[in-house]
Amino acid sequence: MEKFKRVFFSLSVINITIVAFLTFLSIITLIYIERIPDSLNIFVYNVVIITFIFLLTNKQVTSRKRIFKQLEYAFLPIMIFLVFKELYFMTDPINGVVYDWYLIAIDKALFGVNPTYVLYKIANPVLTEILQLAYSSYYFLPIILAFDLIRRGDEVKADYMLFMVFYGFFLSYFGYLTIPAIGPRFTLHNFANIENELPGLFFTHYLRELINSGEGISNVTLFPMLEVQRDAFPSGHTEITLIVLYFAAKYKAKTRYVLFPIGILLIFATVYLRYHYVIDLIGGTLFMIYSVWTGKYLFEAWTKIRMSYVETND
Repeated sequence: MEKFKRVFFSLSVINITIVAFLTFLSIITLIYIERIPDSLNIFVYNVVIITFIFLLTNKQVTSRKRIFKQLEYAFLPIMIFLVFKELYFMTDPINGVVYDWYLIAIDKALFGVNPTYVLYKIANPVLTEILQLAYSSYYFLPIILAFDLIRRGDEVKADYMLFMVFYGFFLSYFGYLTIPAIGPRFTLHNFANIENELPGLFFTHYLRELINSGEGISNVTLFPMLEVQRDAFPSGHTEITLIVLYFAAKYKAKTRYVLFPIGILLIFATVYLRYHYVIDLIGGTLFMIYSVWTGKYLFEAWTKIRMSYVETND
């Protein structure tokens, strides 16, 4: 028991956040066990990941080798995607509905028109190519900033930023569970015509296919809107990008001169490319503010708990 406590209180703030969220998803899975077809598999899957996190942390504690810290960093982006795909099997069985028409109504009330219709008037292949590339850089932005901070010796700041990114991701995942939506490319536009209406130049088609695959849309599906992940609200792309830009500016990272233009293009691309409604971006912005505001207290609280345990057991 004492060994378990030692490992538990050695968990980084990022890993304790992952463990907490997977525990939350496991509880939800058990509550809706009759609705979710793969509920037991999901539960076991979460137990395996949590066990892996504890084993990796134990290796860091016992060996004190930096390689295990590097393995933890390498595991983090994989972890984000694995949890994202777990939600794929949970959201629709739990809710059975999407709330797109409410989101469309809010956009219409705010602007008097559907913003994707307006942006279609300025569409051209060069702009589409640039924006598709920017949109696809989403997962790389936190990694670029983290390496920048680590390279200059600010590992603590890198950990803090990555914790905020993970916390932001999981809050957005909570939004997907509670307000499932599929986005304007399915509701306001004909998804089958997107290649004709928004063609790119060289990479757009392949990046679009890659994103579709990640969201559960196969090339042979007849009903993509039934298969796609319910992940429109809030815009995680907006939330996480704003978190990265906030810390890039706060820490005066050299990469901020690259991250800011890419980030601005990425956020604009979410609507132009028809992945999101504008209200999704507003939601993502609010989620970002909440993440940074409350995440600070969570980070400090877990740090104090860890220090208290170390001082008591020295």
